[in-house]
Amino acid sequence: MSARKPSGPKRYLKRFWRSRRGATAVEFALIAPILITLYCGMAEMTQAMMAQRRLSNIASAIGDLVAQSSQTGPLKTNDIFKIGNTIMAPFPTTGALKMCLVSITSNSTGKDTVAWSKPSVSNMTNCPAPGAVLTDVSTGVLPANQSVIMARVSYTYTPAIKMFLPSGLTFNRTYYLRPRKTDTVLWNTAS
Repeated sequence: MSARKPSGPKRYLKRFWRSRRGATAVEFALIAPILITLYCGMAEMTQAMMAQRRLSNIASAIGDLVAQSSQTGPLKTNDIFKIGNTIMAPFPTTGALKMCLVSITSNSTGKDTVAWSKPSVSNMTNCPAPGAVLTDVSTGVLPANQSVIMARVSYTYTPAIKMFLPSGLTFNRTYYLRPRKTDTVLWNTAS
């Protein structure tokens, strides 16, 4: 006796389960959301790393520009802050980029005092006020009877996709540079 072949719907159902023609499409449909999510996440992280690198460039550049001068003032620092905004392009800077330039002097006992400071925006909380005593500057950076220029910058990176970083990231950088032409960079309200 021969085995009887299934007929009708059973035969088509059996052939459907054995067929491999749509397997690749089904596998792609299962893997595609994971791949798209990974791609978007890597794109967000790459953009954040680029913003962080530009922020480091801004901190060193604005501090270096002030350290090369013998004196500075509100007009010069405003121009330096414009340079910082230009370095940060194409990332948006309005409300996200905050810069601060500070001259710190140390007396013979090693007490570090802010001689002058200029923030780029009025609500910058981590920019010390003139006359403030700082305790977080190491003696390797600022020995007794010397001065240093501190450039402090902050940037809040907000991603375009907002898949993994819905609230964004805030990056902070601080650079210390010694004055080059004089012992102390003076503040002159006319320059």
